[in-house]
Amino acid sequence: MAETVQKPELIIRQYNQLTPYEDRFLEMKHFTENRDAHTPDELWILQHHDVLTQGQAGKPEHILVPSNIPVIQTDRGGQVTWHGPGQLVAYFMFDLNRLGWNVRTLVSYAEQLMIDLLKKYGIEAYAKANAPGVYVAERKIGSLGFKIRKGRSYHGLALNIDCELTGFQTINPCGYAGLEMVRIHDLLSQPPTFADLCQDIIESLSSSGYFAHINIEQK
Repeated sequence: MAETVQKPELIIRQYNQLTPYEDRFLEMKHFTENRDAHTPDELWILQHHDVLTQGQAGKPEHILVPSNIPVIQTDRGGQVTWHGPGQLVAYFMFDLNRLGWNVRTLVSYAEQLMIDLLKKYGIEAYAKANAPGVYVAERKIGSLGFKIRKGRSYHGLALNIDCELTGFQTINPCGYAGLEMVRIHDLLSQPPTFADLCQDIIESLSSSGYFAHINIEQK
């Protein structure tokens, strides 16, 4: 890992109500395009209304079953995935150059964050070198996809808590035919809530040493 050049400030926004995907996508894209060398990094933690999002590598044939779930074309890496209630989404608007990170560092950090969150609750998860995301016994529990613009990231990760899996069943998740998805709810009798996991992420970032100061905003 490259040495940290300087420690930026971080603003964490926690949305406590469902929020539309397209609104947040356009907002984080605008933020990234207009930030400068002094802009604090941001992390948004939220849940979306039901939506299918097509990444830049997305192929229409990976949407297997037509449904009333909206499909939105987006500019992150990867292929089609589902977002919706009961799934924690975290968007990383980080200046990678300022942190001394490269894209691999960012991907590994996001995967390890999910692995550590799950380990706290006794779930053994792992990453795969050739298939980004986090898995438990060959079932996928966490997905990720990023866009990097001028050394600054947006988009992020999605972790299944207690969401319905029907949205995933209309697609080849992340372009993989037959990939089985799993939720924290399937693995624990008393799973953590969205609020619990938000607090875990905040604590993890606060103790990471990457940021000089963290401000938390409840939305």
